[in-house]
Amino acid sequence: MRKVILAVLALLFAGSQADLLSQSATPPKEATDVTKAEIEAVLNHGGTRGGDRQIKVVDLGKYNVGVGVLYRGATKEKPGAPVTGIAHTQVTEVYYIISGSGTLVTGGTIVGAKPLSPDSEVVKVAVGPSLNGTFQGGQRRKVSAGDVVIIPPGVLHGWTEIEDHVTYLSVRPDADHVLPAGYVHPAVKK
Repeated sequence: MRKVILAVLALLFAGSQADLLSQSATPPKEATDVTKAEIEAVLNHGGTRGGDRQIKVVDLGKYNVGVGVLYRGATKEKPGAPVTGIAHTQVTEVYYIISGSGTLVTGGTIVGAKPLSPDSEVVKVAVGPSLNGTFQGGQRRKVSAGDVVIIPPGVLHGWTEIEDHVTYLSVRPDADHVLPAGYVHPAVKK
């Protein structure tokens, strides 16, 4: 019986070491491209623009990096209406505005926080565990093509005052490996 227990413990230890090694492996020796054509293919996948679509996730050893593309259409809220947003518990986002403009609200306090379903595509593929809710306070900034905004984990962020649209690239450093390493969007899989 003791030999069986020791064998099971050895297997568990070996498995945990394999997980550890896969998360701290040597970074790839090649660069990963995300081309303009791939961005457009993912953005227009399914015949509609919209939402948050992860393009690729690369395992860089100590951390993953995801690249996604997002499109938001015109907002229709009344002036002074509450703004809703999302906060990712573990993943940073760096937004690069490709086209359009709007007001990006960040920070403040999240009211009525609700966790997103762990089975949702947004959690499983795009940004990891997240909460959504309504802003109380926060910083408002008008952003347009060419602007960059860095949003740390846990910072509520959301959009308002989008007259036509805003399209933006999101680079997602993932120190906790919550994003699926090796993911490639079906629209660009070869």
